Amino acid sequence: MAVRDVLLLGRSELYRPSRAVAHDELASVSALVDDLRDTLADFRERYGAGRAIAAPQIGDRRRVIYMEVDGSSRVLLNPELSGLGPEVVEVWDDCLCFPELLVRVERHASCTVTYRDASWSERELALSGDLAELVQHEVDHLDGVLAVSRAIDERAFAVRGQVTAGVVRGEGV
Repeated sequence: MAVRDVLLLGRSELYRPSRAVAHDELASVSALVDDLRDTLADFRERYGAGRAIAAPQIGDRRRVIYMEVDGSSRVLLNPELSGLGPEVVEVWDDCLCFPELLVRVERHASCTVTYRDASWSERELALSGDLAELVQHEVDHLDGVLAVSRAIDERAFAVRGQVTAGVVRGEGV
């Protein structure tokens, strides 16, 4: 449908919780999903990164996530996290809302997400590793929480190039 502008860090709308999608909104959600897909594809082309996008990132206040991982796409409507595993890992989190910034955060190594798919069927996924981290990040967007609010400390921020070059936290020259 259309590439939409991604709201950037500092926009107050990003800190507001989203509302649940109602069944009678499926037609309009389909158009939103097309916009999310196109916007994510555009971001990937420009920045070489991006696996998922949440509706609030383009200014839509509904609980919708669009993911593209390993060549397949998935739509999550009204996702809810449960079964957060006891193991917590530190990761460099990136975000479409601050494309050049990485933030060191703690995420659960595993979780379960229950959601409705684009056909309104209820689904449940048990996730671990990168996918668990990704879904937690996107659900945070739906709850009005950005990764910068989860930073592990005041030194948990870096420009993307610093991390990839190993310059951050004494990891490089």
